[in-house]
Amino acid sequence: MSRSFHVAVVGATGAVGIEMLKTLENRNFPVGKLTPLASARSAGKKLKFRGEDITVQELTENSFSGIDIALFSAGGSVSKQFAPIAAKAGCVVVDNSSAFRMDPNVPLVVPEINAEDIKAHKGIIANPNCTTAITLMALYPMHQAFGVKRIFASSYQAVSGTGVKALLELQNQVEQIVTGKPVKIEVYPHQIAFNVLPHIDAWLDNGYTKEEMKMENEGRKIMHLPSFKASVTCVRVPVYRAHSIAVSAEFEKPVSVEGAREAILKAPGIDLMDDPQNNVYPLPLAVTGKYNCQVGRIRKDCAFDNGLCFWVAGDQLLKGAALNAVQIAEELAKIW
Repeated sequence: MSRSFHVAVVGATGAVGIEMLKTLENRNFPVGKLTPLASARSAGKKLKFRGEDITVQELTENSFSGIDIALFSAGGSVSKQFAPIAAKAGCVVVDNSSAFRMDPNVPLVVPEINAEDIKAHKGIIANPNCTTAITLMALYPMHQAFGVKRIFASSYQAVSGTGVKALLELQNQVEQIVTGKPVKIEVYPHQIAFNVLPHIDAWLDNGYTKEEMKMENEGRKIMHLPSFKASVTCVRVPVYRAHSIAVSAEFEKPVSVEGAREAILKAPGIDLMDDPQNNVYPLPLAVTGKYNCQVGRIRKDCAFDNGLCFWVAGDQLLKGAALNAVQIAEELAKIW
């Protein structure tokens, strides 16, 4: 990385946007100039980057002249409107929304798995769904060892995946319950404090939600495995940050716990935390703020042959979003 880059962060004042700025700084990405972009109501705010105050600019169609890389995290409608404009201006977009993930002309990338796909970009590269990315960090090394066929999974997703308002709702509801006040429900359809909601994203005709189908659809594309099947139930839990997923996976080849552990130990971006007898296993609190995901509770599946069960956790604002986007930018920088 001998040259430096003019980098824009679109949605810079949001939860993921702020993490993108921190990650660019913490990983010493060669930012020659930084341009934070956001809606008109956020324009003029100051954000810290490398110890300096940088003024947020309003996102417009003319925002991308001279920008090399734009990290987008401002929602699907903003991405659909502005990502093609940015690409046309000669900027490479790394988009965190679901807008382009299943577009056959747009690479969908987890750098530890399919960094090579970045080379085929036509101006836009997609970041995967957070739960998909975290799950695949553990599943893909096992797939390389044994050849995955299908998974059954349940996610335990933190409220920060919904945004800042959801964080405040959980905090406020806990306080309301503890002090005996009426519980206010605004962000979720039901109380989230001391509760779990088997409902993330919009419902589809098949009875699954959009979030649940992302694991199968995006997993196939990232792993280059069109036969991959995933039956998933996504659950919102009263945790502030970091997602966890319980996975039962069926493989083509005979499996072993030892082989799975060896595959994980060799894999980048995932730590083995697997000593249940001493209460060592992945926890949302333990992965919060960490770049690496963690996997544990690896065991033979009782329900079918060639099956393994495991529990994986990761910070969905980092590996599930900001970190993955910056890692894609790092790969771009290598081939620029």
